[in-house]
Amino acid sequence: MTTTTYRSPLLDRPGAAALQDPDSLLDATGVAWHYGDPLGEQRRAESGTIVVDRSQRRVVQVTGPDAAEFLNNLLSQKLLDVPVGYSAAALDLDIQGHILHHADVSRTEEGFLLDVPAGQFDTFLSFLQKMIFWSQVEIAEADLAVLSLLGAPVAVPEGAVVRDHGWRRDVLVPRATLAESVAALESAGADVAGLMAFTAERVRALEPELGADLDDKSIPHEVPAWIGRGEQPGAVHLEKGCYRGQETVARVENLGRSPRVLVMLQLDGSAPETPAPGAEIHGAAGGRAVGRLGTVVHDHDFGPIALAVIKRTALEQPLLVGDVAVMVDPASLPAERGEQAGRAAVDRLRGRG
Repeated sequence: MTTTTYRSPLLDRPGAAALQDPDSLLDATGVAWHYGDPLGEQRRAESGTIVVDRSQRRVVQVTGPDAAEFLNNLLSQKLLDVPVGYSAAALDLDIQGHILHHADVSRTEEGFLLDVPAGQFDTFLSFLQKMIFWSQVEIAEADLAVLSLLGAPVAVPEGAVVRDHGWRRDVLVPRATLAESVAALESAGADVAGLMAFTAERVRALEPELGADLDDKSIPHEVPAWIGRGEQPGAVHLEKGCYRGQETVARVENLGRSPRVLVMLQLDGSAPETPAPGAEIHGAAGGRAVGRLGTVVHDHDFGPIALAVIKRTALEQPLLVGDVAVMVDPASLPAERGEQAGRAAVDRLRGRG
């Protein structure tokens, strides 16, 4: 499979339409954006089950006796001693803690499967292969396709790898049997829906897509759901050993908070044009940009919505993207945590001075 030539067999279904937005930053090449009824496809996730073709994503397989330790040393997720069937997200960070890759991870009998947007695949695979050194691991692309189920549970094809993300279930099936696997899910009660329906749910779930919603300055704490706490595994485990970028994660966790944060925006639906992803966000009074617009999609309940990374100091002020008024959805605001232990210790030391 190559990113530029991939075309899902589901694009040959009646009504299937690919994303035609030239400004889109989404990983959407080769799959259907919708099948003729985009908002109706979203609604069916509330009354039943939809299956979304996300086979444009590409999958890395890591096997061998050192697979768990190898990945645990490189990524932000704790992967030592996890059982078969375990699933979570994981990040690859640079030395300053900026996010380079975001993968969904599954533990299988053979090792680990990690899938990423197609645009991240080559650099992610190259990074893993360059880090093998003396580790007893084998790393290669797995010829698997990702399907996502939203709504009520249905039976999945035998032998599929299943991941539970709370708001969705991912099903990994052999790419050669993609059409047959979707037909089996339809027989079990699922309706086929396009990537637009998935994207609307992803925005509402505050789950960013790296290339569309974050930039080269983004750090993990800008996405609060990615920080593992309590029963939430997130993408960053706060009690694991060293990995590249951990110092930034620990410093923000213990001493402060990220200057920016990911939120959901509601856009003025009466505007003649929807703002383009990547556009700057400004306060209504003007001045410097306070954020960056990410994924933009029409939701069947809210109308036009978007993800955006915004300075925390601007979260409660009127905002504009060009001439379009936008509002931070209150439900997307991050919950405030109590005083961090590290900050409290610093304040006590300063008080003694």
